[in-house]
Amino acid sequence: MALKRVMVLTGGGDCPGLNAVIRGIVKRASQEKDWEVIGCIESFNGVLREPTEIVELNEKAVEGLQIQGGTILGTTNKGGPFAWPVRQQDGTWTTVDRSDEMIRKLQYLGVDAVINIGGDGSQRISLGLAQKGLNIVGVPKTIDNDLSSTDYTFGFQTAVQICTEAIDKLVTTAASHNRVFIMEVMGRDAGWIALHSAIAGGADICIIPEIPYDINKIKEKIEQRYNKRHGYCIIVVAEGAKPKGGTTVGTESSEVGYQHIRLGGIGHQLAAELKAAGVEHDIRCTILGHLQRGGTPVAFDRILASQFGVRAMEEVIRGNYGQMVAYRHPDIVAVPLEEAVRAQNLVDPNGSLVHTAKGLGIEFGQDTPVSK
Repeated sequence: MALKRVMVLTGGGDCPGLNAVIRGIVKRASQEKDWEVIGCIESFNGVLREPTEIVELNEKAVEGLQIQGGTILGTTNKGGPFAWPVRQQDGTWTTVDRSDEMIRKLQYLGVDAVINIGGDGSQRISLGLAQKGLNIVGVPKTIDNDLSSTDYTFGFQTAVQICTEAIDKLVTTAASHNRVFIMEVMGRDAGWIALHSAIAGGADICIIPEIPYDINKIKEKIEQRYNKRHGYCIIVVAEGAKPKGGTTVGTESSEVGYQHIRLGGIGHQLAAELKAAGVEHDIRCTILGHLQRGGTPVAFDRILASQFGVRAMEEVIRGNYGQMVAYRHPDIVAVPLEEAVRAQNLVDPNGSLVHTAKGLGIEFGQDTPVSK
C-alpha cells in the first residue's frame, strides 16, 4: 500500500502550543495505516529553498512535545510563496510569486496534503493556495486571539498568564515606591491580552486599540488613586493603542520580507504624555515584548492545541480541504478558509468584558460611563 503524505508547517510569530499541535497531528496520523507526516522548516521556506529542508515526523520525534514552547519546525513571518524576497542587481529587494512553482515541487515530493499552522497572514496564504488547487487545512494560531471564526486560539491563555504574573510583580514594587507603572503588552489591533490581564491582575487603567484614549481621563484616574492614598497605579496598555485623533507607535522594519510596521513604544509615549499633562508622580514603563510568546504553554493551551492537531489531521483523512479548524464551545469544528479570514475578532467597547472591567473601576480613557 502506497503511503499518503501530509506536510505540516508553522508560520508567523512563535506561540506556546505550536508543538502540541504538531504532536496531535502526528499521533492521530499514526493510527492510520496509509498516512505519514513530514515537517517543513520555517513555514513554506523549507520547500522553496534549495536544497529543501524537510524532516520526518513520527511518534518518536514528537514524544513529550506538548510541554515545549516554540516550534521544532521553526517559523518565520517574512516572505512566503506569494511574496518571496529577491535581491535585484542594484542591491534593492523586490518580491516574486513562487506559489505555482511551490505547488509543483510539493507534487514532486509526493505531498498529498498540507496543514498550515498560523495566524491571519498564514491563513490568507492557505486560502490563496487552496484557490490554486492545493489540498490544505489551516490551524489558527495567534496569542492576540484576533481570529473571529474561533472562540479562542491557543497561546492566548499562556500570554495572559505571563502578563498577569508580571502585573502581580509590578504591584509590589509600585506600592513600595508609590509609583505609576505602565506595562506594555502585545496586541496590534486587538486588546484581548491587555483586557484579560488587567482584570486578572487588578490593574487600574487598561488602554486598548479599540478604545482610543483621552490622556486627561487617564490623568484623572491616576490622581484619584493617589487621593485615596493608594499610593500607586498600574496601567496596562496594548502595543497597538493610540490616543484620540492619534496613530499607533511603530517603525518601519529594515528586515527583508517583513511587511508589518513594527509596533512598540506606546508605553514610553504614554509616560511622556502623562508628564506633559501634569502628572508629577514617578512613572516607570515595562515592556514585556517576546516574553509573552515564550515558555511552556498552560494546560488550556496544550489541550486546545492538541484538539486542533487531531481535528486537522481528521479533516485531511476525510479529504475535507480548504478548511480551518476552530473552537466553538464546546466543539472543535471546521470552517471554510474564506470565513476564517473574513474579519478580525476585536474587543467590543460595549461588550460584557469591558462592562465587567468598568464595574471593577478600571479606566479605559473614554467618557462612556458604566451602563446598567
